[in-house]
Amino acid sequence: MSKKVSVVLIILFLIVGGLVGYRIMVNKEKSTSGNVGAGQSGSKVYGVVVQGKPFSDFLSLTGAIEPNEVVSLRSEISGIAEELNFSEGGRVAEGQVLIRINDGELRAQLAQAKTQNILSAENERRAKLLLEKEAISQEEYDIASAEYRTAESQIQLIEAQLRRTLIRAPFSGTIGLRNISKGSYITPTTDIAQLVNISKVKLQFSIPEKYATKVKIGSAVRFTVQESRTEFAAHVYAIEPIVEATTRTLRVRALADNGDSQLIPGTFANVIFPLETVAEGLLVPTEALIPIQNGKKLFVQKGGKAVEVLVETGGRTDAEVLITKGIAAGDTVLTSGVMSLRDGSTVNVTLR
Repeated sequence: MSKKVSVVLIILFLIVGGLVGYRIMVNKEKSTSGNVGAGQSGSKVYGVVVQGKPFSDFLSLTGAIEPNEVVSLRSEISGIAEELNFSEGGRVAEGQVLIRINDGELRAQLAQAKTQNILSAENERRAKLLLEKEAISQEEYDIASAEYRTAESQIQLIEAQLRRTLIRAPFSGTIGLRNISKGSYITPTTDIAQLVNISKVKLQFSIPEKYATKVKIGSAVRFTVQESRTEFAAHVYAIEPIVEATTRTLRVRALADNGDSQLIPGTFANVIFPLETVAEGLLVPTEALIPIQNGKKLFVQKGGKAVEVLVETGGRTDAEVLITKGIAAGDTVLTSGVMSLRDGSTVNVTLR
């Protein structure tokens, strides 16, 4: 009886062992087939094939429009404004008399000085004749001669004061709003009006110190102003010799034509300052870049797998970034789903 029990137990053990072995083999086959299927499909991502193309790098800056020349008109002397020979907002020419200040007292002084000069001249002439005849001493002649020269100097002084009663335009331009009327008493501290020359305008802007070596005299810049779609051109004519310590920027001035008076001094300008032009620039979509602690990286496809590449970047546009180091022309750069990728991940790429 015990022999039969032993045989039955052996048979049961073999049956159970066979069932267990069969189940293990089936599970292994399923696992293997599942891994093969996953490897064949991979992560579905989009990519672009990078090709070299021209790229112009530039800085977008904020600037201000300034008049080519501007001066606040003031008088050198005090007095009553008898004549105003300009109109508000009108054009004036260089040297034109704009204001005449009452000069009656000075002209009376000039007439008196001229009369005194005539008398002094006659006294000097007589003294010279007497000196030649040794009728007077040298000292007496020197006194007469000094009085004559003093009278002449007095005339020159009064004539200079008379010239200061005329306020002339130092340059051609447009007169602004005046602050006085005819008959007003003005002093050297009185702001009469502004004279502005806007046939040309100055464009002032600042660039970061890292680009200070990029700007040169004669460099061309472009700019726009608010409420205008026109793009204007200017040329750099002056550069501040030192970098401002507080802002770490370099001030630059450019000159632009304004014959049609479209540009109004005092307004802001959006400046486009060119840095360099690359003939074969490698540009990738901005979404392809991944910021990391030590810089930036992106993924390229190689052999059906995503390969992580550290890159260096240059300028950028609204949609693309210039890659200066890390990839080559012809590489397929992955652009979507990159945040979930790992180095060596299998990918299925759809080119855009």
